[in-house]
This record gives sequence, C-alpha cells and structure tokens, in this order.
Amino acid sequence: MFPNSPRVGRSPHPSRPIIQHHPGELFNKLPLPVPPELLQARLTYHKNANLSRMLMGGNVLAMPSVSSQPWSFGNRNPLVNPVSPPQFQSRKRRSDEGNNQYDLKRQRFQSPPQPPSVIHQPVPLSNDLYFSYDGTPMRQATRNPDVNGRDPSSGDNWLFDDVETTLPAANDKLSQQILDLFQACQQQISDLKKKDICRAELQREIQQIFPQSRLYLVGSSLNGFGTRSSDADLCLVLKDEPMNQQTEARHILSLLQKHFYTRLGYIERPQLIRAKVPIVKFRDKVSGVEFDLNVNNVVGIRNTFLLRTYAHIESRIRPLVLVVKRWASHHGINDASRGTLSSYSLVLMVLHYLQTLPEPVLPSLQKNYPECFNPAMQLHLVHHAPRNIPRYMSKNGSSLGDLLVGFLKYFAIEFDWKNKIISVREGKAMQRTEGFEWRNKFICVEEPFDRTNTARAVHEKQKFDLIQEEFMKAWVRLRDNRDLNSVLPLQRIFGKPN
Repeated sequence: MFPNSPRVGRSPHPSRPIIQHHPGELFNKLPLPVPPELLQARLTYHKNANLSRMLMGGNVLAMPSVSSQPWSFGNRNPLVNPVSPPQFQSRKRRSDEGNNQYDLKRQRFQSPPQPPSVIHQPVPLSNDLYFSYDGTPMRQATRNPDVNGRDPSSGDNWLFDDVETTLPAANDKLSQQILDLFQACQQQISDLKKKDICRAELQREIQQIFPQSRLYLVGSSLNGFGTRSSDADLCLVLKDEPMNQQTEARHILSLLQKHFYTRLGYIERPQLIRAKVPIVKFRDKVSGVEFDLNVNNVVGIRNTFLLRTYAHIESRIRPLVLVVKRWASHHGINDASRGTLSSYSLVLMVLHYLQTLPEPVLPSLQKNYPECFNPAMQLHLVHHAPRNIPRYMSKNGSSLGDLLVGFLKYFAIEFDWKNKIISVREGKAMQRTEGFEWRNKFICVEEPFDRTNTARAVHEKQKFDLIQEEFMKAWVRLRDNRDLNSVLPLQRIFGKPN
C-alpha cells in the first residue's frame, strides 16, 4: 500500500506527538544532497509562497481532510460527487476564477468504503524518506550509512550512480566526435538529483489531495539517455488498474493544474495539454527544469527501466543514441507535437537497428529475460530488473562512427517502411498486420509493453517524406566525409552550455 498522509492536526500514532518542523528542517531531511544555493533558493520561494497565502487568507494546513480509503473507480467516479467543503475566510475571488464545481479550494474528496486493494509500491530512490506537510515522518527506516554516507541496506543507491564509467574506444575522427559530443551533453548525476528533489516536493503536495498516490520520475531523466537540457517526465499513480485518459486522467490533471497555479509559488506556467495521454506542463523556477506530468500512464515506468537496462549493458549504446537525438532535433524531425518522431521512438529505432545487424550489438532483453520484464510485474519490483541483467558481450566490434553511418543507411534505403514494424520486443522487423495501430500508418514503432505505435504522430505524408529525406542526406554526407560537422554544428554545441 502507499504510505498515507496523516490527517491534518492529528498524529498518525496516538503515542507520538505531532512534530512541527521549521521549513529549513524539512529541506535538511530531503533524501538527496542539496547544494547550498539550491537550498537557499527553495527556502526563499517557500517563504514567499507562505507569505502570499497568509495575505490571501488561506492556510495550507487548513485544507480539507482527505479520506484515507484507497482510490476506487468502480461504477462511479468519486470526483463527481463532492461534499460541501469548509469555507475559506477573508479571501477575495481572483478575477480569472470561475464557479467551477470542482474548485479545488472548496472541495473535499471522499471515497466510499472499499475493501483493501493492492496498490503499486513506489520506485524507491536513495535514502527515500517522506514527510507529511506538518513534518511528521510518514515512513522512516533505521539507516546505517557506509563510509561514503550511503545506505547499503536499501539497495537503491545505484539509481543515482554513474553506472557506465567505461567509454568505448575511438580510433577514428567520427567516433571521437561522437564521444566528445556525448561527454559534453550527457545528463549529470547532479541534474538527476535536482529533478528528484522537485519530484519529492510535489509528491508531498499532491498527497495532501490524493493520499494514496505516488509520483515517479520516468523517461530520459532516469533511463540513461537524457542530456543536460532534457525535460523531466513524471507519472502520478493513483490506482493499480487502467484509467480512462480522456476523462478521469484529464479531470485529475485539471485539478492539479489549478492547485499548482494557485498554491505553489515555485511552479511556473502550469498548462494542461489535452493529448491522447494528457499532461500538465510546468517549469520549476528553482532548478529551471521543464516537467511533463501524466496520470497512471504506468507503461512509462516499465519502459524507463527496460531502456535503462539497454543503456548500460553495452558501452556504445548511450553515445550513439545521444548523437542520433541531437541530429534529429537539429534537423526538425524530433518533435511528436509537430508530426515527427518522438525521442522515445528514435531510441527504439536505434535499439532495433543494433538488434538486427548480422552480428547483433544487442539482444532482445524481453525474449532473453522474460521474468525481468513481465508486463504484469508489480511496479515496486520493476526497478530491480536492470540489476539482474549481465553485460552483453557482443562479437560485433564496429566503431561508433560505423554504427552511426549504418543506422542512417538502414532507415534511408534498407528498411521496408510500408510493410514492416520496428519491434525491440521481438528483436526484429515484424510483418505489418491490419490492426488499428498499424493500418494506414507511415511509420510503425512498437511500444515494447503495451504494443501500441509510438510513432503514430507521423500522420502526414509530407512529414514522413521529410524524415526519409533527412536520413538519406545525413547518410550520404557521413558516408562521403566521415565528419560529424557535416550534419551537426559541433562548434555551436560545444561553444555554449547544454
């Protein structure tokens, strides 16, 4: 079960008094080391936010109490039948607020009594320790850190370790350029920790509304393929069963958007994006990181750790993926919102190419280790999968430069776009069927767990032709001159921070 937030004003343990913490004390107890300048910035934002709340007559500790029953969406949605909330005193209505019946500040969420159900456990991170808003510990374990200040018993510190320390050899100019680009742009551990600090703060806020919820960091930030400028993806899990993304998820996100906008001073520009999987986009003012938050899109948690395993079982994978993403972004074919390829699709395309070489660089992990990547595995076990997979010793000794040229050639002139499906799950190109996901689609890239088409955004012939054209041009240029500058402005990239 998820740890429950205690009701406001009541100790979760009758024998233990409520501990009131100064805001600075809470930050001192964050699960990750916080740089002094980041700590000071966060404290400043919180003090300003608290002052604004006092001036508006609101108090975060006066939020309505929340039922501790697990979320259940049986025959009805508990959100559509709110009970009357307590009134907030001495506060004028903002000019941009409507009379929406779901006004977050005037709503109490009550779930009908339900039998206990199995709820996904969190993906633990190093020294994970959670507090309710008043500072009362929600979950705390006895910790005996090692000489480096780490907790050897948790087994989860590796999530914040730089797993791959050995880079492939570079004996030619193109390979060396790829390595230089990778080392200049790859995400640092400090970048990941900043993102997780914001995740932890948001989780504490959201649990005041949805006590059973858990907030996961997913996507490129955690899968090993992120850069210093990568956005961060968050998945809010409310229940252990599928959720209608167009109704339930969208409504929950609209509530969170309003909550972020009115109550969180460190969140900037929260916007609800009504896509197939709706998200709330926002920016953390302190770290400057852009976030995308979805609800119950749990396949993102599963594929994060599948990709993380691929990223670290062979030393050539991460540099190759990074250069492909930078190339695609520079040439305008790496933006699903504009009808081209998402970064996720590009990563799957690279993995597929490496699986299908005459001498493969990668295996199919799902075929070789089905027990580690079972789509039905409980979420609290998913993060262990990468630790159980040994490094892959490929007989293919191709250089990074050769692999990049080969990748571009494969999708420029060799791959049968009309009749084939890119499948990392099977480790091969599969024959297209007449299924809805594949019928009349220009590009078919199979999601390894739910088997949907991750390239469905490419729905215009013009955009598909553009993608093919860029693959062809890049292949010809690199084949002829073996210089990455011919397809990427390296000087401009190295000349400014990423």
